[in-house]
Amino acid sequence: MEDWSIQGEELVNCNCNFGCPCQFGVLPTDGTCEAAGVLEIEKGHYGDVSLDGLRAAVMYKWPGAIHEGNGEMQLIIDERADDAQHAALETIMSGGDTEEMATMWFVFGAMSPNKHETLRAPISIDIDREGRIGNAKAGEVFEISAKPIPNIVSGEPHRVRLELPHGFEFAKAELASGSTRTGNGGIELLKNTDTHAHFARLHLTGQGVVQA
Repeated sequence: MEDWSIQGEELVNCNCNFGCPCQFGVLPTDGTCEAAGVLEIEKGHYGDVSLDGLRAAVMYKWPGAIHEGNGEMQLIIDERADDAQHAALETIMSGGDTEEMATMWFVFGAMSPNKHETLRAPISIDIDREGRIGNAKAGEVFEISAKPIPNIVSGEPHRVRLELPHGFEFAKAELASGSTRTGNGGIELLKNTDTHAHFARLHLTGQGVVQA
């Protein structure tokens, strides 16, 4: 198994209620799962291949809960990546060179037998994790916007953090409200408007989340 490590910032939006039932071992809000995410890698490697400064994005869609499988996924890799970097990110984010169940990429890849062609595109990401504000765009494939969850009475920003000591994606995340608009990729997301989003600091290896 090739040694790899990724450290960076992530923004994800799915179609469920704020908080995301999956994080609590509960079925999806409407019984299905649709999600998009963007990752900015501050520091990373795959063997001798540096991944520093690259970005990657992904879309997923399941007809039921994730663990029921039969999903589809599509990766979008930073157009600045060379062939070796492109191959490395495609391997990692499809669950390769990873211990079984150790990361979300392993699980999501295993539960998505319908894999669309990996795309190359310019990827932008501008996020404020503490402020729960952000925007990210993967070429013309999709765009995510996120903002603080509004207080149900006053409308003022409502702050919620999620901590997962044994998670397979992150150790801590700031929860938010997000929306995703899809374009000309292989997957169309139709339910992601003012739904769950999270900002997280990632530190992952083939063995799973590195706890601080």
